[in-house]
This record gives sequence, structure tokens and C-alpha cells, in this order.
Amino acid sequence: MALQSPHSTPARLTASATTKLPRLLLLLLAVVYIFAGLYFRDPWKTDDVVGLATMLTALHGPAHALWLPQIGTLAYAQDGPFVMWVGAFSIWLFSPLFEFFTSPLDAAIIASRLPNFLWFGLLLWSIWYGTYLLGRRPEPQPLALPFGGEPTVRAYGRMIADAALLLILATAGIMWRLHETSEVPAIVAFQALAFYAVARMLDHPLSGAVTLGVALGAAFLTRGWIGALPIMLAVPFAFAPRSALWPAKHWLIVAAVIATSMILLWWIPASHLSPYWVENWWLWNVNSFGWPQSAALISILRDLPWFLWPTWPFALLAIWRWRSWLYAPHIWIPLMFAVWPLAVMCFLADPFEPEYSLMALPVAVLAAFALPTLRRGVVNSLDWFAVMCFSLTCATVWLGWIALQAGWPTQIAHNIARQTTGYQAYISWPAVAIALAGTLCWIGLVRWRLHSKPSALWRGTVLSACGITLTWLLLVTLWMPALDYVRSYRSVSAQLSVTLKALTQPQDCVRAAALGVGQRASFYVFNGIDFSYSSKCKLVLQQTSPQSVEAGTAGFDGAQVLWEGKRGADRREMFRLLRIN
Repeated sequence: MALQSPHSTPARLTASATTKLPRLLLLLLAVVYIFAGLYFRDPWKTDDVVGLATMLTALHGPAHALWLPQIGTLAYAQDGPFVMWVGAFSIWLFSPLFEFFTSPLDAAIIASRLPNFLWFGLLLWSIWYGTYLLGRRPEPQPLALPFGGEPTVRAYGRMIADAALLLILATAGIMWRLHETSEVPAIVAFQALAFYAVARMLDHPLSGAVTLGVALGAAFLTRGWIGALPIMLAVPFAFAPRSALWPAKHWLIVAAVIATSMILLWWIPASHLSPYWVENWWLWNVNSFGWPQSAALISILRDLPWFLWPTWPFALLAIWRWRSWLYAPHIWIPLMFAVWPLAVMCFLADPFEPEYSLMALPVAVLAAFALPTLRRGVVNSLDWFAVMCFSLTCATVWLGWIALQAGWPTQIAHNIARQTTGYQAYISWPAVAIALAGTLCWIGLVRWRLHSKPSALWRGTVLSACGITLTWLLLVTLWMPALDYVRSYRSVSAQLSVTLKALTQPQDCVRAAALGVGQRASFYVFNGIDFSYSSKCKLVLQQTSPQSVEAGTAGFDGAQVLWEGKRGADRREMFRLLRIN
């Protein structure tokens, strides 16, 4: 399919539609987005607390744990070591400073989340500059107007880049994931860096190839084959014979050499340090793939549209509107970065949000290129939808908080009480003040939209990004104490620790039965409780359910029950410390 002449472009735009978005607004939005929910909470299971556990083990565990991720004595042979390295270095460097103001554990938690600013900054920088490079090319430029007045190339590219950045912030599914101490923020950032590098290779092949090699190597060291394979497949297919990248295809050798060298520099020592860990790593990666299963495909069809809301409809529209320009870089490159994560996902045994996250960036970029093809009436309708949708979600968060504090409305308060059994509600006035300030900012933004009638095309994306950020801000200010109570294992871990100190001797060991990875990591993080694999251990920590205990199907008949505990609001999970005779 040959590229058509510039006169057939579906983009229709005037210069006023590309008015520059204030940089201060972008900066303020990004700061609020990443700060909200990153601190003033415990690490939650599973990926959040697992990432922190590997960092602490690297610092305080066996020597090989600094090279091969471990959770205490458990070989966490799944992902790569890159996030662990960065997080452990951050804890080692900054936690002594934070210990002047808080406990050693909380200081380590604070320090472990500092790399999230790095991953978030890399994501925003890469998506903005990568989209800008594509947006200023001749293929996506809007139709020239008969009497002039079309935007300049630079203004048009800047507007598209701003829209892509705002749309990635507006993507609902990645919001919580970008605040985790896990591999997800890093793998999304390295995918974004690879996207930027491919776009850069259109005009600067050498620098683009070097950057691409670093991004591919870092992606593999972050999440193994599951995280790296979708990116590694997207890159060569972006260099299709009919694409503008085809003349630069030989530079891929440079990227491949750099990526391979980075991987081998870790892999060769790892193979000598712990063949057991490496063998289990291979088994986990291989067993994660298989032929498509109907249950997994149904799960993808059900969950992915919600995860990628509200960008995916616009991405599909962009593909349709620019179908005659399919091989143009501004469509083909993000399309390949979207197609291959989706294709790989279909061959995974259990695809979920970490895999969905690799769809967010390319879909946001495609959605940005759909905006210049929309009619003004459609854009206005989308503005009002964003205003109504996020005003409603914010009002809902406030109403739920009022029900939690005051017990009214009765039915809502009853439903909340069922999910937070044992929680004693209280008001944090600084958090309420921040929530009120955010709400007033939203009211001001809506008022601006109502009264100024702006023509800038980024207005809808600003409303969406600010609306979902405000919703997130309200959740993590008004609801954080309740969420922490429901999701944190700090209290139950402390109870277990006290019991073990009172009932055991230093030479006693404890092994685990049916204990999940997230729970194991939580006990290790909060109280340094590690579990042996020796069958000689007479003490067993069992993870079970109240229903199984009541029915007598929990197992370990005749064992002495030394302790039972659970999170206050959890109705399906409990722990028992048993002594086996």
C-alpha cells in the first residue's frame, strides 16, 4: 500500500488548535500524579511488596542475592535483577538519611520508592520526544488551508506530543502500577525508551541504535522474556520493507550487539553463582508461554478495554482514519509496539496487568494522532464526557468517604463496613485539605472550559488527565488509611513476630505451608521473618482460610495450634502457626 500524497491527509487543523500548552501545568500535573499514592502507605501484595523484599534481601541476605533476586531463602527466579539493583542502591544510599526522621523499616520503604521518579520521568520524556519526532515529519501534517492558517510543523508536533503524554497519564490501568516497587514501572519506561529510539533512528540512526540497544538490554534484565519479547519483536517489524525505517535496518546490528552484551554480562556470572536459580528461571519463563487458551483470551477481552480506557477507542479510530498511511512512521511504529505485546499476551498462560501495561504507551500515541482527524463537534462532545465522567467519579469518592466517616447514606456505609471490618475511621485533616484543594482545582478547570471555549485541541486530553489524576488523589488522601488497613500485612506480621519470639528458641526453625509469595515477602519485609525449607522444622506457618478451618479440611490433623491471625478485613485468608509432633 503506497503512501498517498499529502493532500489526502485526514488531519484538519488550524494554527489556533495547536496553541502551546503551559509547561507549568504539565509539570504540576506530572508531580501530583507520581507523588499521590507513592508515600504514606505500606507496601501491598503482591508485586509491590515482592519488589521491596528482593531489594532488602540483596542488602542483608546471602552474597548471591545481590546478583540473583531472592526473598529471604526463596529463589525468586522470575524477573531480572535490574529493578532490584536500582532499588537496593537507593535504599543503601538514602535510607540512612531518612532514618533521622523515621524508623529503619519506613526509611527503607521511602528510599525504595525513589526510583519510581526515575522510571516515571523516563516514561514521560520518551513518549513526548518520540511522539514529537513522529509528529513533525511530513506524513502526519494537516491539510494545507486555501488561505493559510495551518499550524507550523513544530507547533503541530508539540501539540501531538503533549496529547500523547496527557493520554498516557489518563490511562486508567497503569495508574496504580506506576506507583509500585515492582518491575512494571521500569519495563514500561524501557518500552517507552525503545519507542523513542526507533523514532530517533529515522534521522539519527547511530544514536537511536545505541539507545535502542540499552533499552532492549534493560528490558530483558528487568522482566526476562515476558517483558522483553514483545519489545524485541516490535522493533524488527517496525523496520518493514515498506516503512521509512527500512534504509536504517543495518543499524539494528548495533542495537543487538549492545543488548546481547548487557544480557551476557549478567547471565554468565549468574550461571556460575547459582545453577539452581538459573534453571528455575528458565523453567518459569518457558512455562509462562503456551498455546492460546480460551480462558486467557476471554480474560484479555474482558479486562484489557477497561485497563486501556479511555485511549483504545481513539487508537482504533487513528488506524482507521490513517489506513491509507499505514506504513507512515507515525502509525506503523506505535502500531508495531501495540500489536506484538497483544500477540505475545495471547500465548501467555496467565496474562494480567503487568502484561497489559505494555499496551498503554503505543495506544496513547496512536490515540494522539486520532485527535487532528476529529471534527470540532466530536471534540466538544468528548470534552463534556470527560467533565461529566470525572466529576461523577470525584463526587462518588467524596460520598463514600462521608459514608465511612458519618455512616450516611446508610446502605453505602453498610457496604463499606463489610469490606473494612474492624477498621476505626478517623479524619486526617491535612489529607482532607489536599483533597479539597484538588477538588477546587478541578472546579476551576471545568469553569475555564465552560467560560473560555478554548480552541486548543489538547483541551480534552487535559480534562481527562486532570480528572483521573484528581480521582486518584482523592482516593489516596481520603481513603489511604482504610486501604492500608485492608491491604497491608504489617499488623498480622507483627503478631506473628511476637508469637515466634515468645514461643521459640534461637535454634528453632519455621517452614511454610501453602504460603503465597506476596505473604512470604510481607513477613520478610515487616519483621525479617524467613522460612526454612528443612523438613526437620517442627514449626509450620500455614496459610489457609477460615472456611477450611471450620470445615476441618485445613490439614495437619493433630498438630498443636500456637497462633492464629489474619488481616482484620480479610474473610478468606488466615494464618496458623502449628507445632508438628
